[in-house]
Amino acid sequence: MAEVYLYLTVVAFLAGFIQGLSGFGSVLLSLPLLALFLDIREAIPLVNLMGVILTVILIIQLRAHWEWGKIWPLLAGASLGIPAGVWLLKRMDPVHVQFVLGAVLLAYALYGLLFRLPIGKLGGPWAYLFGFFAGGLGGAISASGPPVIVYTSLQAWTKDQIKVTLQGFFIVSGLLIGVFHAANGLVTDGVIRNFLVSVPTLLTGTWMGSLLYGKFKEEGYRRVMLTLLGALGVFTLVRVL
Repeated sequence: MAEVYLYLTVVAFLAGFIQGLSGFGSVLLSLPLLALFLDIREAIPLVNLMGVILTVILIIQLRAHWEWGKIWPLLAGASLGIPAGVWLLKRMDPVHVQFVLGAVLLAYALYGLLFRLPIGKLGGPWAYLFGFFAGGLGGAISASGPPVIVYTSLQAWTKDQIKVTLQGFFIVSGLLIGVFHAANGLVTDGVIRNFLVSVPTLLTGTWMGSLLYGKFKEEGYRRVMLTLLGALGVFTLVRVL
């Protein structure tokens, strides 16, 4: 058990660092790693709880840039997608979902790094659609981030607006996902115990990642987002294959 706790704290630190740096990525990084030594149905609700704590910290840091108008359309779509994703979690192999997710992330990241993205041209009803897919992924594998990350990366917003919008979505969707997980018996005593063990290094990693985030300019931050998305896509595919 001590060895498991050691691995858990290391993964928590890495998850916090990535989230503090970019505003996303903690789930996509930590879920495959935790699945190496935890049952997948224990790892999924655990990473969701970790994500909720991370988003609270980052919202406090960026609260001056908070705008509900940017967040609520995404949440409205996610509220319909989350139950569908939880339904899938109980009835299908999460590996299949992770494979598709990894392929989409890698393809989008490569396109964004090699070609010019249509910044500022995708808004309106699209937010609801991206929110729905985000909720579905969140309910199925606790990875609601990718559709929202793609959507925000296409908006003509500052890096602080992008990051706090992501956190606003993550905090509400994470709480909703947690409720559905608990209602379906997925938040066990073991999940709670592992979560409490992970908190100290989770917070440390978040603080260090946030320090590095402050050194990036707007364009540099967008490229960091795309690079991390591509890396997470490769990581997800390698883990699945």
